[in-house]
Amino acid sequence: MKKFQPQPGFVVRAFRFALDPNASQEHALRSHCSAARAAYNWAVGWVTASWWQRKAEETYGIGEAELTQWRPWSLPALRKAFNEAKHTDPRFAHWWEANSKEAYNTGLANASAAFDNYAKSKNGKRKGARMGAPRFKVKRKARLACRFTTGTIRVDADGRHITLPRLGPLRTHEPTAGLLARVQDGTARVLSATVRHERGRWFVSFQAQVKRDLERVARPDVAVGIDLGVKTLAVMADSTGEIRTVPNPGHYDTARKQLRRASRTVSRRQGPDRGTGQKPSRRWEKANAQRNKVHHRVANLREDALHKLTTSVAAEYGTVVVEDLNVAGMLRNRRLARRIADAGFGEIRRQLDYKMRQRHATHLVVANRWYPSSKTCSGCGAVKAKLPLHIRTYACDACGLVIDRDDNAARNLAALAAACTTGTGVAGDQDTAPAVSKPREADQKTRATRPRRKAEAGRAGGATLPHQRQTEARDRTQAEALTLW
Repeated sequence: MKKFQPQPGFVVRAFRFALDPNASQEHALRSHCSAARAAYNWAVGWVTASWWQRKAEETYGIGEAELTQWRPWSLPALRKAFNEAKHTDPRFAHWWEANSKEAYNTGLANASAAFDNYAKSKNGKRKGARMGAPRFKVKRKARLACRFTTGTIRVDADGRHITLPRLGPLRTHEPTAGLLARVQDGTARVLSATVRHERGRWFVSFQAQVKRDLERVARPDVAVGIDLGVKTLAVMADSTGEIRTVPNPGHYDTARKQLRRASRTVSRRQGPDRGTGQKPSRRWEKANAQRNKVHHRVANLREDALHKLTTSVAAEYGTVVVEDLNVAGMLRNRRLARRIADAGFGEIRRQLDYKMRQRHATHLVVANRWYPSSKTCSGCGAVKAKLPLHIRTYACDACGLVIDRDDNAARNLAALAAACTTGTGVAGDQDTAPAVSKPREADQKTRATRPRRKAEAGRAGGATLPHQRQTEARDRTQAEALTLW
C-alpha cells in the first residue's frame, strides 16, 4: 500500500455504508452508544453542578471571591475529570471497561461543543436563534451514535467488512470497493468513523481525506433556473430556452393508505403508558415495527429520488440558480405543509451546494428571498403587483405573454445567473443588483395583524388609525414606484 501524503489538492469526504451486525455485535454497538450518552449526561451534570452551587451560595450572602469556582467545559478538562470519576462513580465503576474509550470521548466532546454554542449564543457571537443551556439526554429519545477517531479504523481488504476499536470486524450490507480502492492506491486516508442507528438499521460513515478529482459537466456554458413546487417538484428552464418538468413522486401520499391501516392496528394494541408505567405488549411492538417500516421506506425513497435529481443537475449545467425559500415559514400553511415537507426543498439546495462545489467546481446562485420570480414577466420584465397562489397561468398586461406560472419563474431565475454570478463562482449578493430588488419595492417586513376591535372601531367611527395611514402611504409609494419603473 502506498504511503498517503497530504497535498493541497485533497478534500474531506464522507463514505457511508449500511452494516449487517449479528446479535452480539448489535448489543456491543448499543452499549457504545449508550456509553456516549451516559458520558454526555455526566459532563452536563458535572458542569451545571457548580452553577447551582454558586446560585445557592449567593442567596446566603457569600461574597464573589468566596463562591465555588466555575468548572471548565473544555474537552481536556472534561476528559481529565471523567477519568478521575469513572473509577468511583457508581454509574460507571462496574461497566466502563466494557466499551472503548472513544465512546466516552464522543459524549464528552458533544457536551463541550454544546456548552461552547450556548456561551457564544448568549454573548451574541453565534448567529441564529438563541440556544439554551445543555440538557440531559433521555434514553428513549436520544439518537444512538458513537464516533471513533483513534485505534484500529480500517476497511478490510475483502471489501465486505470494516474494523472498529473494541467492536472488531463488522460485515457491511454493501461493498466498500469505492473507498477501499482509494485507500489502496494511496489517494485517501481514513480520519474517523461514526456508527449511527437510523431508520431501523446501523450505518457507518467514514470521514476520509481524498484526492480531489473534478468532473467536467456536460454543458458548462449553460445556466439553468430551478423553480421548486408542490404540484411539480421542479421546473427547470435553461439559458437556451429549453424547459423540463420533474414530476413530484409524492412518496408519502402514496403510502398514506398503508400508514392508516398500520396505525389503526397499532391503536388497537396495548401500548406503553408513561403515566401508569404500563409496558407495551408484544403484539403492539410488532405492529409498531411494521408501521415504522413503512415510514422508513418512504424516507429512503425520498432520499433516493432527491439524490438522483441533484446529481443529474450538477453533472449537466455549469450554473444553477435556485431560490432562497423560507421553508420553515411555508410549513406553517396547514393546507400545504405535508406536501412541502414531502418534497424536501431544503435538502435539494443542500445537495446541490456540496455536489457542485466539491465534484464539479461550478456555480450555484441563490436568488434573494424577495426576488419576484413569479410576478416578473420573462418576456418584457414587467412586474405584477399581486399574483395569488391559485392563479397558475401568468398573463402579462404589458406584452400579452401567456405562460405557465412555474415556467415563467424558472426562466426568470435562469436569466438571473448572468447578473448575479461573480468571477469567483460565489453566489452574488442580490441586494447589490438594482434590477432584482427595485421593481418590487417590497419593505421585506411581515405586517402585523391589527386587533379586530380597534379595526372595527376605526371603520365605524370613520377615523384613520396611525398604522392605517402608514399602510396607505406605503401602498401609494409602491404604486408610484411601479408607475415610474
